[in-house]
Amino acid sequence: MFSENLASHGDDTLGGRISFAREASGLSAEEAAERLGVLPSSWNAWECDRDVPRANRLTMMAGILCVSPSWLLTGHGHGPMEGDPEPERAALRRELRQASVDVEALNRRLRTIASRLDNADGS
Repeated sequence: MFSENLASHGDDTLGGRISFAREASGLSAEEAAERLGVLPSSWNAWECDRDVPRANRLTMMAGILCVSPSWLLTGHGHGPMEGDPEPERAALRRELRQASVDVEALNRRLRTIASRLDNADGS
């Protein structure tokens, strides 16, 4: 079941919720940063509230961490999974995380191709 306990995370900071969701998903900061395509130092700055991710990164982060973007921003909405005993649901969460990683990789590839196309048009 999704956690919607507003008292426990609604008053937390964005960084605290990012850290909590990452830990609940079983990822290290380095693994999470790699999946999102950012430097570990950027991820750590977000968790420590020294910086905030851009909106598009926040949305991708929510997908990787299996929480809603609104939960990350406000603590309201669908938070991290709490002790799910169903192996099928756990497998689906892993599949969702992998799909998020795949989408980000495809987005990077599309940006590279578009850049190459722009360079070819300009020559």
